[in-house]
Amino acid sequence: MVRKIVITGGAGFIGSNFVNYWSRNFENDDIFVLDALTYAGNKNNIQNLINDSKIKFIEGNINDRKFLNSFIRDNKINCIANFAAESHVDRSIKNPIDFIKTNVEGTYNLLDVFKNAWAENNFPSNWRFLHVSTDEVFGSLLKSDFKFNEKSKYLPRSPYSASKAASDHLVMAWFHTYGLPVIISNCSNNYGPFQFPEKLIPKTIISCLQGKKIPIYGLGDNIRDWLFVEDHISALDKLITKAEPGSNYCIGGDRELSNLEIVNMICDIVDEMSNDSNNSRSLIEFVNDRPGHDFRYAIDSSLIYKDLRWEPIVSLDNGLRETIKWYLSNSLWWQPLISKVK
Repeated sequence: MVRKIVITGGAGFIGSNFVNYWSRNFENDDIFVLDALTYAGNKNNIQNLINDSKIKFIEGNINDRKFLNSFIRDNKINCIANFAAESHVDRSIKNPIDFIKTNVEGTYNLLDVFKNAWAENNFPSNWRFLHVSTDEVFGSLLKSDFKFNEKSKYLPRSPYSASKAASDHLVMAWFHTYGLPVIISNCSNNYGPFQFPEKLIPKTIISCLQGKKIPIYGLGDNIRDWLFVEDHISALDKLITKAEPGSNYCIGGDRELSNLEIVNMICDIVDEMSNDSNNSRSLIEFVNDRPGHDFRYAIDSSLIYKDLRWEPIVSLDNGLRETIKWYLSNSLWWQPLISKVK
C-alpha cells in the first residue's frame, strides 16, 4: 500500500522531526503536514521539504471539522500520525481551556472524521491512526516505584496530562467500539533539535549562551526519563509499520536524571563546546516549585523491545551534544522565538 499519510502538528518539535524522518525513509508515500501554526508550530522546521515538493503543507486546525472532512476525503488519507497537541504544563495551569479544545475535542474530530472515511472505503485493515501521547497520563512516581508500563493506571495530575489522558481514552474507545485501526504511544520526555525554547533542555542551552539565569523548580530533584527525539521517531516507525491495531506501547529513553543533574550536564557541555571560560552552573537559580509538580517519570520499554525489537540507541551524552551543537549553529531559528516564551 502506498500510504497517504497526514502528520498533524507536523511543524512542531516532535512532529517536524517525524516529518523529516518519514520523508527520508518513505519517499514513495504521499506526505501531508497539517498544522495550525500556533506559537510552538514553526513552518521553518520543514520549509526545505516544502520547497523540494517532498511534502504538502496545509495550515489548518483539527477543530475545524468541516475542513477536516473535506481534507481527508479529497486527499484519500489512509494514515494519520497525530502529534497535534498543546503540551506545556505551565501553560495548561494558566489556561487549561486551550488544552481541552486541542487535545480532547481535536482528537475526537480526527477520530470521527477518519472513522467515517474508513467506513466509506469498506473498513480497510491496512489503514492506521497513530496517536502520540505522553507518560504524564500515568501520574507521578516515587524513587522506589516501578517504572510506568502499558498496564499502569491513568492518574493524571495537571490539566495537560488530564487532557492527554482523555484523548487516549477516546482513541481506544474508537478501537473497541468501531474497530478503527488505532495505535497509542506513551513516551517519556523528548529532547533534540527544533524544540521550542520554553522546555527545560533548550531553555537551559539558550540561557547558557545568553548568560541569563537558569530557573529550576524547587530543589531540582524531580526526575525525568530522557529520550532523544530520533530514537522516539524510530519507535513510531515500528508502530505504524508493524504494530497490531488496538495496541499501545510505552517508549522511554532509560536515561533517568534529576532536573538539576541534566542542567549541570548541559552547562558543562555548553561551556566546553562554546569555548567559554565562564561557569554556566553559576547561572542556576532555584525558584518556587510548580503547583502539583510530578516528582518522577520513568518508562519500562520492554514490551516494544519484545514485540518490535526497538530500543533507544543514542546515549544521553551524545544526544545532548548533538542537541547543543544544533542550537549553537541555529541561533537564527531560536532567537525570534524567545519573546514567545512564558
